[in-house]
Amino acid sequence: MKIAHEAPLCIFNRVQEVTDYDYALVHLFEENEEYWDKFVRAKEIGREIILDNSIFELGEAFEADKFYPWIEKLLPSYYVIPDALENAEKTVTNAKSWQPVLGCKSIGVIQGKTYEEIKWCYQEVEPLVDKVGFSFDYSFFIDTELNGFLPTKYHHYMYGRDALIHRLLTDNIINTGKPHHLLGCGLPQEFDSYTEYEWIDSVDTSNPVVAAIKGMRYNGRNGLEDKPSQKLHTMIDSKLSSYELQLVLYNIECFRAICNG
Repeated sequence: MKIAHEAPLCIFNRVQEVTDYDYALVHLFEENEEYWDKFVRAKEIGREIILDNSIFELGEAFEADKFYPWIEKLLPSYYVIPDALENAEKTVTNAKSWQPVLGCKSIGVIQGKTYEEIKWCYQEVEPLVDKVGFSFDYSFFIDTELNGFLPTKYHHYMYGRDALIHRLLTDNIINTGKPHHLLGCGLPQEFDSYTEYEWIDSVDTSNPVVAAIKGMRYNGRNGLEDKPSQKLHTMIDSKLSSYELQLVLYNIECFRAICNG
């Protein structure tokens, strides 16, 4: 699968050298001219770009009437249609009312509070989009029966998405002829589970970068046992030491090894 890691501007170019494509947060275009310029340059040199609606960062998707102009200005490879966190009905309504942007492809992220809502949302959204996305942190992944067996909520997220994908496959819901995208991660070792799924085309996560900034070193392909809670967009202007950069690159190397099986 293709891998992207969001990173502070001071190491953006260096991280770009060891990733497969670039992942943009639309709300930062409004706030940070240097950030926008990085993606203009990425577009000029032919990098694949996914433009996200910033729902994970903002709590709700960037407003559609403000999102359209940025899509049309950048013309990324893909953009993420505004969804609604764990609201399957609103997510489906948004996808059905969305007007495609010529020259770009769309990603529809599946939402819901239960497996049945996720399944219904997938069946409604998948025919409308070019790529389908799954988040890492649906609340129904927190299985209270497993508390005490799983040490952190991030273990619940890791096993939860794996189990969700397996169940959707078993129920013949997933269209394996269409590319899929995994948004974020609980723990990086999750991605060892997907090495045989050629239809999982891409993943984005700032995990190896944020972990390194917080002094957390991957345990090789075993990844991490906990996750730093800070979001990368709040660190976009951070300055890193040479040691922190080397730890970022080490974690990225480990992440890629996990994904490659």
